Amino acid sequence: MRFVAVSALAGLVAAGGAVGAAGPWEGGRRVAERDRAAAAGADRAAERPEAGRGGPGHPAAPPVLVGAGERGAARAGAPDGLAEALGPLLKDAALGDRHSAAVYDAATGERLYGSDEGTAYTPASTVKLATAAAALSALGPDHRVDTTVVADGDGGIVLVGGGDPTLTARDGAGAGPQRPASLRELARSTARALKARGKDRVAVGYDASRYAGPAVHPIGPNENIAPVSALMVDEGRLDDSDRGPAERSTDPVADAAGKFAGLLRDEGVGVEGDVAARRAGDRAERLAAVSSPTVAALVERTLTNSDNDIAEALARQTALASGQEASFEGAAGAVTGRLDGLGLSGAKVADGSGLDRADQVSADLLARLLVRAADPRRPELRPVLTGLPVAGFTGTLRGRYGDEAAGRGLVRAKTGTLTGVNTLAGTVVDAEGRVVTFAFMASGTGDADAAQRALDRLAAKVADCGCRS
Repeated sequence: MRFVAVSALAGLVAAGGAVGAAGPWEGGRRVAERDRAAAAGADRAAERPEAGRGGPGHPAAPPVLVGAGERGAARAGAPDGLAEALGPLLKDAALGDRHSAAVYDAATGERLYGSDEGTAYTPASTVKLATAAAALSALGPDHRVDTTVVADGDGGIVLVGGGDPTLTARDGAGAGPQRPASLRELARSTARALKARGKDRVAVGYDASRYAGPAVHPIGPNENIAPVSALMVDEGRLDDSDRGPAERSTDPVADAAGKFAGLLRDEGVGVEGDVAARRAGDRAERLAAVSSPTVAALVERTLTNSDNDIAEALARQTALASGQEASFEGAAGAVTGRLDGLGLSGAKVADGSGLDRADQVSADLLARLLVRAADPRRPELRPVLTGLPVAGFTGTLRGRYGDEAAGRGLVRAKTGTLTGVNTLAGTVVDAEGRVVTFAFMASGTGDADAAQRALDRLAAKVADCGCRS
């Protein structure tokens, strides 16, 4: 789903990633929050009982779209700004022995705060921000990935994977821009094309050669990611889930091809012999095709749910668009190259998902990447922002910020978690109505839950502070 209402609550850009050239900011503050903040005092005064607009037991409702500070006591600017506000929180032992922080003004690109911000740390899943930005830069937000069926020269057909892990074999795939491509629809279209040619039996092959190199992630077989393949259905999941850990197929290519053959039979087309790997020729004739959701929609799903399978697919699609081999190594090089092109040099990218501890990224780079995504001159990067989970409401932040009311609904951030590693990078509307970007990284953590709460307190403090450095 797209987060229309929640995006408004968070005070960021319009849902769907569309932002006008002028952007929603003026003078470093979001216009909606600025205007409401300016009117808030007058509105509250007019609604006091003594002004004749209320009465005992009937207080006026608070405004909705305001900076965090408007909901509580006024925040005076501290002498040392964010340094005074965040410094004590960074000393929390839950953050381990190594941690860093960076905070930027999204409108001006000014760094508001830094603490060891230039040191590279293992980012865990916050590296998906880099993968997303690279894919959007290389492919554009409207690009789609096709899964096709072609007629080969021997009278058979070949199912050709394009690299869409969200291709589904399930019924009831839903509707809207994030509706996944349907394997059943592909089989139905293929059957119609074959019957139009007078064929009701056919040999079926499959081609997953678009990707290269090892399919299994360096962490090994894992419930958090399937073998990375150009042909799979439902992310190789062996249950009915569409997010989070799940038992995965060890051979998603063969499983997808087998399901396609079964669906062809359901459509009245017999399958001759075994379904086997077969390379589609360059001159093979396309019979049918289905398309993935747009890259923008895939990016949003990746970031909201921290989807490792889609992240690795986006990295490989970036490699293909960059003329590099669609392998772990080629994808890492392509993502790094695209970051360099965005002026974000210095990252060491090993994979697209952040499961590899060899990834090394600084808090400064992550915070600046989010500034790039907010730049009105780079509207193609906007899904990096619209896909961020909303504190207390969506995705991997749905169950967080229960104790940090100042950040709930205002913080939008990508989470990152590995054993001993906890990170958080995103955007927040501060008490002055400014949109700021931040990245907090911690290594050597011993209690993941405590570390997450410490990170949430940091982001909530940025929301509640509004103090200038």
